[in-house]
Amino acid sequence: MKQSLSHRLLIWAGIAVLLIWSLGPIYWTLASSITPTEDFSARPIHFFPQHFTLDHFSRLFGIDIARIGGVQVWSQFRAALINSIVTSVAATLLCVAISALGAYAFTRIQFPGRGFLFAAVVATLAIPGYAVLIPLYRIMISLHLVDTYVGVALIYVSAYLPLSLWLLRSVFEALPIALEEAAQLDGAGRLYIFFNIVLPLAGPGLTAAAILTFLGAWGQYLVPLIFSPQATKPLTVLIPEFVTKNFIDYGLITASGSIAIIIPALVVIFLNRYLVSGLLAGSVK
Repeated sequence: MKQSLSHRLLIWAGIAVLLIWSLGPIYWTLASSITPTEDFSARPIHFFPQHFTLDHFSRLFGIDIARIGGVQVWSQFRAALINSIVTSVAATLLCVAISALGAYAFTRIQFPGRGFLFAAVVATLAIPGYAVLIPLYRIMISLHLVDTYVGVALIYVSAYLPLSLWLLRSVFEALPIALEEAAQLDGAGRLYIFFNIVLPLAGPGLTAAAILTFLGAWGQYLVPLIFSPQATKPLTVLIPEFVTKNFIDYGLITASGSIAIIIPALVVIFLNRYLVSGLLAGSVK
C-alpha cells in the first residue's frame, strides 16, 4: 500500500526535527567559532555568520598572544588536547584487549559460575558513576593514581568494560566454532587460535567496541573533573574554564569546542561502516 502524502510529510518532519535537535548545537558551535566577537551580541540573532574571522583560532593556537590566569591559552589547550588523546586511546586499547580475552573465555571455556559471573559484570552497567565516586577516589588516593594517566585510564576501562564485554561476547558466539575445531585438530593451541583465527574474524566487533569506548572516554567530564584536576586535565574540563568571573570568552569556547567535536566526528565518519557491522555481527548466527 502506498503511503499517503500526509504520512510521508509526517516522517520527513520527524527526521527534520531529529536532525535539528542533534546537529543544531554542533552547527551553532562551528558557526560561532568563525564569527567575530562583536557579532555575538548583535540583535536580531543571525543563524548564518554575517562576517568571517579566524581570530578565535589564532588566539587558541597562540598566533596572537592571549592569556587566561597568566598562562598562555595555547599551552593550556595543547596540554589538554594531548591529555584527552592519551587517556582516551590508552583506555580504548586496554578495554578492548581485556574485554576480548574475557568475552572469548565466557564464550568458549566452560567453568563453574560462568553465566553468573558474566551477568554480574554486565549488571554493573546499571550502576551510575557518581554512586561510586567517593570510594573510587579514596582508592585512587591510596594508590597515588589521582591526576595520572594510569588512574584516569583505569577508571574509563572499569566504566566501559562491561559494555565492551557484552558486545564482544555476542560477536564471538556468532563465529563458526568449526574453524577453531579444525585448527585444534591440526595441533594449534588455544592462544594461537585466539590471536590468528578468532581476532581477525571478529575485526568489525573489535572496532565497534573500540569506537564506543573511545567516544565515551573522550566525552567524559565528571570523572576527569575530580580525578584530573591539573596535570592530566582534558579538553572537557579545560573548555569551561574559559568562563571567568567577569567575562565569558565565547570565541575561545566555540573554537576549542569545534576542535573537540571534530576529532571524534572524524573517528565515526571513517570507521562508521565498521561500527555498524560490528554492532550487528552478533545478531545473526
